Amino acid sequence: MKINTLLSVFAPKDVKFFPLLDEATSILVQSSVLLKELFSTENPERRNELCRLIKAEEVKGDKITKQTFKALNDTFLTPFDREDIHELADILDDVIDVINRCGQKVLLYSPQKLNKNSALLVDIIHKGCIEVQHAVTELQNLKKTDTQLRSHCREIKRLEEEADGIYETAIMSLFKEETSSVELIKMKEITQELEKAVNKINSTGKVIKSILVKYA
Repeated sequence: MKINTLLSVFAPKDVKFFPLLDEATSILVQSSVLLKELFSTENPERRNELCRLIKAEEVKGDKITKQTFKALNDTFLTPFDREDIHELADILDDVIDVINRCGQKVLLYSPQKLNKNSALLVDIIHKGCIEVQHAVTELQNLKKTDTQLRSHCREIKRLEEEADGIYETAIMSLFKEETSSVELIKMKEITQELEKAVNKINSTGKVIKSILVKYA
């Protein structure tokens, strides 16, 4: 029996990583769905409830990340380099964390209103999360085709570029139109956190693309 055959018999199965990564992206998308609703409601009680739900998703994400890291330690053969799986799981967790921070800043600052530009950024965050989810799913088909995966990576980058323009407009509008200095500071902080979320999503796309380049 060849060495490779022996390894495949005795080594733990590597298929566990894809369900774990899929679960992480499901949490990511659900967090973005809740964030979208948060920025569309003016009901204070519903806002509080949505922030609590986003936090609950962040806790779930932490658990999945820990499970992924444990699986890396316990598994001999992995579908990609350990460093790649670790980096991908870590950056997905980072995106979930920053989405939670966006929600927590809304809860902390309680702005009188959440403006249109912030809602546009949240919509891009949601779309970016969906693209990340599709891209991670496509990693399972990487040995067959990379066409769809490349398309998702391009869209993630395009969304980040679109968000740059919206962010600049949002900040300029705040300084031109907001008459309350307190409200200006609140919305500036929230908008900056939203931009960080978009940037983290773009960083996730870069990690996925590096895996694509390495293995396609």
